[in-house]
Amino acid sequence: MDQTHLLLLAIAVVVALGAVAIIRDRIRHEESGATSPDSPFAVSTEGMKICPKCGMGNLWTDRTCMTCKAALKG
Repeated sequence: MDQTHLLLLAIAVVVALGAVAIIRDRIRHEESGATSPDSPFAVSTEGMKICPKCGMGNLWTDRTCMTCKAALKG
């Protein structure tokens, strides 16, 4: 191999490492939740009580969860 091929290979390796670093940084940023300050619950759960034990949506009048029978707040 001459020097041109080695230089091109070195540039390709640097570009590939940079791309991997950018992708890993983006994944870490998404996993940390920094991109979504919103509630994890959908709009359809408004007016409902969410069970702290199983996460099931219940009617706002329920005192216990319909799925796991855990006590609901409020």
